[in-house]
Amino acid sequence: MTGARHAALIGFSLLMAFPFLWMALSALKTNEELWNFPEVWLPAIPQWHNFLDAWNSAPFGQYIFNSAFTALVIVLVQTLNSAMIAYAFTHLEFKGKNLLFSLILATYMLPAAATYVPSYIMLADLNMLDSYKGLIFSNAASVFGIFLFRQAFLQIHREVIEAAKIDGASHWRILWKILFPLSKPSFATFGLISFVSMYNNYLWPSLIIKDEKLLLITAGLRQFFVQEGAYGIKWPLVMAASTLAVIPMLLLFIIAQKWFIKGLSDSGVKG
Repeated sequence: MTGARHAALIGFSLLMAFPFLWMALSALKTNEELWNFPEVWLPAIPQWHNFLDAWNSAPFGQYIFNSAFTALVIVLVQTLNSAMIAYAFTHLEFKGKNLLFSLILATYMLPAAATYVPSYIMLADLNMLDSYKGLIFSNAASVFGIFLFRQAFLQIHREVIEAAKIDGASHWRILWKILFPLSKPSFATFGLISFVSMYNNYLWPSLIIKDEKLLLITAGLRQFFVQEGAYGIKWPLVMAASTLAVIPMLLLFIIAQKWFIKGLSDSGVKG
């Protein structure tokens, strides 16, 4: 049974990894070899220069920095806001707490596209269109983060919190000196998921950001694809550019995988 289970897991892993492997291999092929797939799986002579050509054909370094910078700032803001709101729902008493939490969860069921028009109007009124301020402000809250941190905080022994209150610890100190260290896997899980989501975000940023210097990697890839109608037929360069865009995400997951897996299986101290 163990061997069959491992074989099934390996098969599913290869299935999930196949799109990236095919993209990376296609980046090393000529146009003719790429179009002859699946007859041609491997390039006869790896075209490593495709990566350099793609990198030099558009400011991908700037695009990747833009996406990484905005994603990092958004993750920090979302983490701060979500942790404070989750703390209020778990360790503060106020009228209508359960109703308010239910309303917050209900907003998670709204399609993202349904919020685009009112969000766009609000950013226009605040003069935040075509800026990172608007992108960060419009993503400052995360319902998923609030829910995840609330569940993690609920699993921590209340005696620990009561002891800290008796010692005179403030709410801020309890949150970041007690709850945060005991919930690090949940924070790491949320940070990774949120960062990947913001890094790969395309539709909303493309609606509010038009300045080419501020484009994220997703919009930059599209710009590269359609630029002057030329790169749409140079698929190896498109695949090379797409591979370059994915590499930061792979490195991030390799670094954070221990915390990510731990966060999925366990959150804080069971109580």
